[in-house]
Amino acid sequence: MKLKNIYNAADDLDFLKELKAKNKKIVFTNGVFDIIHRGHVEYLTEAKNCGDVLIVGLNSDSSVKMIKGDKRPIVTQDNRAYVLVNLKPVDYVVIFEEDTPYNTIKKIMPNYLVKGADWAEDKIVGSDIVKQAGGEIKRIKFVENNSSTNIIEKITELYCK
Repeated sequence: MKLKNIYNAADDLDFLKELKAKNKKIVFTNGVFDIIHRGHVEYLTEAKNCGDVLIVGLNSDSSVKMIKGDKRPIVTQDNRAYVLVNLKPVDYVVIFEEDTPYNTIKKIMPNYLVKGADWAEDKIVGSDIVKQAGGEIKRIKFVENNSSTNIIEKITELYCK
């Protein structure tokens, strides 16, 4: 079943034409979003505040395995996408298969590309495309001690002795 506002990067992203025709400021961010926590919600809320529409690029399950190893993701891409698209700040989710969202960013061409402040601007994937097209890179303060990895480690410590 196709869920509203969840797409694969390979899909024809028709909704972009309408958004751009209405001069909506498109914000793009990406991540694994394996176990949603406060840090994610604060980050996504700040990202949405950068423009009119927030599109979240979501690593597919195979993409997560490439970058995080065989034990991840904990939560499947369909479930992660469903949770994300139902968070107040998120308008669309686009699932991508590669290890980075470079081609997805190229396809979307957002006005703002957002990542955490823990990323140096020159290391943010797609920053070259966005800046060349006249867009901006925004770096949002990183919420310390809030990560899926920290949660997994704490659960492992407590229950896997």
